[in-house]
Amino acid sequence: MYRPGFGGYLLAGLLLPFSLLYTLAAVLKRAFSTPKEMGIPIISIGNLTLGGSGKTPLTIALASPVKHSAIVLRGYKRHSKGMRIVSHWGKITCNVQESGDEAMLYAKMLPNALVIVSEDRIRGILKAKELGAKAVFLDDGFGKASIKKFDILIRPTPPPPLPFCLPSGPYREPFWAYRYADIVIEEGKDFVRKVHVENPTSAMVLVTAIANPERLNPFLPTNLVASYTFPDHYMYTKKELSILLERHQATSLLVTHKDAVKLEGLDLPLSLLELTLSVSPSLHNSITTYLHQYSAQTAKN
Repeated sequence: MYRPGFGGYLLAGLLLPFSLLYTLAAVLKRAFSTPKEMGIPIISIGNLTLGGSGKTPLTIALASPVKHSAIVLRGYKRHSKGMRIVSHWGKITCNVQESGDEAMLYAKMLPNALVIVSEDRIRGILKAKELGAKAVFLDDGFGKASIKKFDILIRPTPPPPLPFCLPSGPYREPFWAYRYADIVIEEGKDFVRKVHVENPTSAMVLVTAIANPERLNPFLPTNLVASYTFPDHYMYTKKELSILLERHQATSLLVTHKDAVKLEGLDLPLSLLELTLSVSPSLHNSITTYLHQYSAQTAKN
């Protein structure tokens, strides 16, 4: 977790008036939003703060046992606009540049699901329903207060040192917005990461473009010869990665799944940080209960 120094706290103080305006706008937006029933059960997995919190692997773990599920997300940093069907029940229909890395990761890890990217989440949800989805998992959808859904929020541990909204702090809504979630969960309590290195080699260079890359530190092997972090969602080129391999006389690049989907076809030696999540039974049960209650309510109406 980022810990600001004196300069960071000073800058946060100077930006506080803008944070107050941002907070007011966020509060008013939620207050004047009326959640719309979409005719399909929707589970949103999100967080209040910027940066990585594990929501992508958590969404994969929660969606995997749900039949006829769809993943709808924005497709951040993709080189396309509008709505795109990334995976049509296992058939991948576009490349990673068009889908974005997170959407392609969902497509690869959930071969029986539907994956749709759309800046307009309502349009994406309606398309998923049209294509036969029975449940929608909304990636990072907590802020979409106009959609009726079951909200799961991941609370970071430890909490951020600055309890302010952007730009003074990391919050996208004020920290008291946790009360609007149906469930608030924490890593280490409700889910645990399990990591092992697949295809390890004698001299690996870590290359990753994820938010908060320091969260990988507890899982890194000792035989790394170098580490390079890039901005979140960065699209690599074969040339720059080949230079890193040659510079360090490395035998492979050590990458995460999110990085690996961008490196297919580049013919580079890869080692993979294989991440899985162990999710508490109570969290799985909460999803099952919501889906059953939604079906029962729909049948009654």
